[in-house]
Amino acid sequence: MTLTREQHLELYYWLRLTRAVDDQLALLYRQGKLVGGCYSSRGQEAISCASAYALRKTDYLGPMIRNVGAVLVKGFRPRDVFTQYMGKATSPTGGKDGSSHFGDLENLHVIAPISHLGSLIPVLAGIGMAARMQGKDCVCLTYIGDGGASVGEVHEGLNFAAVMSCPLVLIVENNGYAYSTPVEKQSKVRDFAKRAEGYGMPGVIVDGNDVAAVYRVTCQAIERARAGKGPTLIEAKTFRMKGHAEHDSASYVPKSVLQKWEKKDPILRFEKLLAKKGWLPAARKAEIEDRVRREIAEDVAFAESSPMPDKALALEGVFAE
Repeated sequence: MTLTREQHLELYYWLRLTRAVDDQLALLYRQGKLVGGCYSSRGQEAISCASAYALRKTDYLGPMIRNVGAVLVKGFRPRDVFTQYMGKATSPTGGKDGSSHFGDLENLHVIAPISHLGSLIPVLAGIGMAARMQGKDCVCLTYIGDGGASVGEVHEGLNFAAVMSCPLVLIVENNGYAYSTPVEKQSKVRDFAKRAEGYGMPGVIVDGNDVAAVYRVTCQAIERARAGKGPTLIEAKTFRMKGHAEHDSASYVPKSVLQKWEKKDPILRFEKLLAKKGWLPAARKAEIEDRVRREIAEDVAFAESSPMPDKALALEGVFAE
């Protein structure tokens, strides 16, 4: 559970890569090169990267639109994200879907996101139960936002997971807003972790901008699930540093609130931690930055040069044989 120096630096690389992918997507969106909307995880990278880093390769991950960091840690590359958003034939779905709607069930154990918020929770609970029945040693991790946490399927999924002691870990990313609705206007409960008591499972609150803290509590929840003790609800307190999507200016967020959270940027906080430990000398930081720049440049070039899908293949893989 204790991270080594190299693991700290590896996590730093994932954080920087996730931020770079987000920045590049925003640029491509403004250039009119994306198909559909574009969603950012800026300010929430610590949650995705640190929680996914706690998983084994055989564990299942159910990401949502702001969990690109978790998808990258699990094994996808930036080009997969770029080609998916651009609707290219080389994308994970062959251009049949957009944004974050892709996965890899067999190799990376990533379940494709479901647009209907909350639906992933009963799905991941079911996968966990099925895996246990098959004698497999695996845990399922998924996410929901503060707004999505009010959806009925979340209640049903968590109640089912608790009763069946499913090896499930749910992270509620409390980022302040459900689209443009602040938390206090959509829920009387300020700490979503308190809801866990009603299901008979542990509820844990963590600073979602603290990489090491997120990793630690996720490891504890995973160990508990793997030991057959059932699910855990983790509430990660964080903030969405952009609008719901790139088309949303987030004008409803007071500037003072944004300025407050900018000072809590998870990447800057992690940099300070690494510097304090003496683990991020200028040369090593430059090396990581160069690696990220090189990967982004190569994968953007790949995505832009990739062809659009062949219309003759439109129905391929859509219907079960």
